[in-house]
Amino acid sequence: QVQLVESGGGLVQAGESLRLSCTFSGRTFNSYAMGWFRQPPGAEREFVAAISWSDDSKVYYGDRVKGRFIVSRDNTKNAAYLQMNNLAPEDTAVYYCAAGGLLIGETELTMSNQYEYWGQGTQVTVSP
Repeated sequence: QVQLVESGGGLVQAGESLRLSCTFSGRTFNSYAMGWFRQPPGAEREFVAAISWSDDSKVYYGDRVKGRFIVSRDNTKNAAYLQMNNLAPEDTAVYYCAAGGLLIGETELTMSNQYEYWGQGTQVTVSP
């Protein structure tokens, strides 16, 4: 059974940065694509970023975060990261990491229903 634990959320001011971490346990980490999703207050969950499981570590970003957020993974530490730069109030949300076994391609990695395992979420609040 895969377990995911997010950390790194908090309250920051607009323009500042945060780095979220997601630790993975229970299975072979480098067989899983890792995704980040977020759910703003009163809104549906949306895709933020994803990184493939394969050696080329392809990355994908949602349009609203492209150019500001960076997704990465460290297979030696069984962890994925989301570096969030130039944060804005509209980035306020609960952020979730997710793991999906052997997902391939942009369509699979950007769709929440393709991911089997989810973390508990971490709150990110950006003040004006």
